[in-house]
Amino acid sequence: MRRTLSGPSCSITGCTVEPLEQTATVRGVDLETAIRSRRTHKQYGAEPVDNLTLRELLDLARHAPNHHLTQPWRFRVLGPQTRERLYATAGEKDAMKLRRAPTLVLATALLSGDPHTDTEDLQATACAVYATLLGATARGLASYWRTPRLFDEPEIRALLGLDPAEQVVSLIHLGPAISEPPEKQRAPLGDVVSFLD
Repeated sequence: MRRTLSGPSCSITGCTVEPLEQTATVRGVDLETAIRSRRTHKQYGAEPVDNLTLRELLDLARHAPNHHLTQPWRFRVLGPQTRERLYATAGEKDAMKLRRAPTLVLATALLSGDPHTDTEDLQATACAVYATLLGATARGLASYWRTPRLFDEPEIRALLGLDPAEQVVSLIHLGPAISEPPEKQRAPLGDVVSFLD
């Protein structure tokens, strides 16, 4: 089902957002299936993800857990003109990788300068990115979580209008799936879980 946002309802006690209206385009995928079937895609169809779907995905992202409701995440959907400037600044090798997906969303965390809070806020933003990827999987979209080193460069940060206090968490790639990457071998549960007395 597709869900669309309705406007907020406000009174003297505050505002509430009405539940999302449901229509019939999001596949019925349960959470465990979305988690287990999410894959890293490096091939995409040419059609960009529409703005309504992007808003739905980023609305999911803002429900990620975050201590003290700092809501540190910031998302920038990179439009055609921004992408062209990015390609020109990045150089051909990096530009080729950036051209893989028809839709790019930059996810950053706005940090406070307090080391403990900043760690929590980076982790919260990572959760928000993961929620976006799961939402994309549920909609049959391909996705890829990238952290290009290029985005630490001052020239690229300036081009994207990043605040000095923002740290890049992910360049989310999104688009139509044109292949099904194989499942990768995961470490057995026993290798990564301990039960302490």
